[in-house]
Amino acid sequence: MISPAVPLNEFERLESLKQLDIIDSHPEEAYDSITKLASYICKTPIAAINIIDAENNWFKSKLGTEINGSSRKDSFCGHTILEPETLLEIQDTAKDERFMDNPLVVAENGIKFYAGVPLLDHNGLPMGTLCVFDSEEHKLDQDQKIALQALAKQVEILFESRRKNNLLENMKLQLDENNRVLKEFASTVSHDLKMPLANMIITADILKAKFSRKLGKEGIDYLEYLKHSGLTLSDYINGLLDYYSSNGAQAKENEEFFLNDLLEDIIDLLQIAENCEINLPDNNLKINGNSAALGQIFMNLISNSLKYNDNEKIVIEIDCTENRDYFNFSISDNGIGIPTEKQDGIFDLFTTVATKDRRGHKGHGIGLSTVKKIVESLGGNIKLTSSENQGTLFEFSIKRYKPVE
Repeated sequence: MISPAVPLNEFERLESLKQLDIIDSHPEEAYDSITKLASYICKTPIAAINIIDAENNWFKSKLGTEINGSSRKDSFCGHTILEPETLLEIQDTAKDERFMDNPLVVAENGIKFYAGVPLLDHNGLPMGTLCVFDSEEHKLDQDQKIALQALAKQVEILFESRRKNNLLENMKLQLDENNRVLKEFASTVSHDLKMPLANMIITADILKAKFSRKLGKEGIDYLEYLKHSGLTLSDYINGLLDYYSSNGAQAKENEEFFLNDLLEDIIDLLQIAENCEINLPDNNLKINGNSAALGQIFMNLISNSLKYNDNEKIVIEIDCTENRDYFNFSISDNGIGIPTEKQDGIFDLFTTVATKDRRGHKGHGIGLSTVKKIVESLGGNIKLTSSENQGTLFEFSIKRYKPVE
């Protein structure tokens, strides 16, 4: 018996096999179907998809045998992978010096016939073989050889699909971990900044109340600037907290509520000025869903319509429709609009439009990204239509909640 040599690219091969992460994985029908076909086409009682690691060969799928693999030094497939582009066929193992005294050959009902096709990764490195065995002498005809090689290609496709899925899963786990760390960081920093900011804002008010005469107009203006800066930073921090806490929007309990009732509560909170006209939907839609999440969406969008509007009379139109799968909403205004060239990435975190609001302040680029995140967590999507000085239309949907019966 001659034990198989080690390929020159063994290190790279084992690294690729590690990325495949297939050894000791559970049986899968996709692989088992291929071994059944290989056995049927080649007219052999045994077929296997064999994976070769540093010391052993292991059957990912098998038919006609109870063993799960063997030592690599005794394996037929260890020889097969030495010529990755070639089908290896041994019609009578007792006459081949590599196998004639192999334990798998000399055993009772030992292997008399073997044929194997190397299974290659995307770089041409052999991961294992698709092989067939018989306890009697055998010979594959040309059609059987072609079919066995075609089946091996299907195994390679399954390997590549598995490799890509593993890569995506690892990227997702890494992304989830990065998001978790970032969320904890944002929460910690925001919490630690809130109290000093509150003290700064309150102190500015106290100084203004107690020393306004001594400070004069210039001093008062500085205090107003200090207070405004504190409030702006506080709003920025609250926006960050809203953004990172919106992951759980869909997980909150659903409830039954009327849309117009929700909108009226939001309008009361925003203390709408007399020069603002907000037209609610004609149909007071009954919704079974997450009222807190939908309320946060409308709070952000209505606030934007109020802030980015320099008209003497502000007009905001809200409408809604429903179908079997979604609730569809729209909110439009007669505001300053968003120039077409500045609309790309408007929903990305920290993306801002150079336009300032009616008070001359620029946004921080968190509100709309939070809105998009909540909408997507509710199974919907959002888009905008806008042009400069022509107002803005936001349209979004949320998936209907269907209780499990």
